[in-house]
Order: sequence, then structure tokens, then C-alpha cells
Amino acid sequence: MTAKQQTFESAFKRLQELVAALENGESTLEESLKAFEEGVSLIRFCSDVLDRAQARVDKLVEDDHGGFRLEPME
Repeated sequence: MTAKQQTFESAFKRLQELVAALENGESTLEESLKAFEEGVSLIRFCSDVLDRAQARVDKLVEDDHGGFRLEPME
């Protein structure tokens, strides 16, 4: 799957698979290092997606005149 096709959900699922494989302790050192490197890349991807999503989220706030406005979430 290319980076353009990757979704947060697919990256997160792959990250869970890597963690499970590392936790079972049956991987060689080389396999573990490759899994770790892939995991770091996936974490960066997921973090970027979450940062972009957070920037898009607004909250509805009541103003002093009884109306409402949107403000960015902190």
C-alpha cells in the first residue's frame, strides 16, 4: 500500500500487528528491528493524521448575546 492509499485505520491496524509480533518474542533481531522501524514510520503517519484532524475540529460556543459561534478546539 502506498502512502497516498494508506488510511489512519490501516496504519493503526498494521501497527497493532507489529506490536503483537514483537510481543510474542519469536522474531529474530533483524526482523524486530525492521518491525520497529516500520512502527516508527506508522506512528509518525498516524500522528500527522491526528494533528490534521484536530486542526479541523471546532467547538460551538455561546456568545454574550445568546448566539453561537465556532471556535477552534484547544
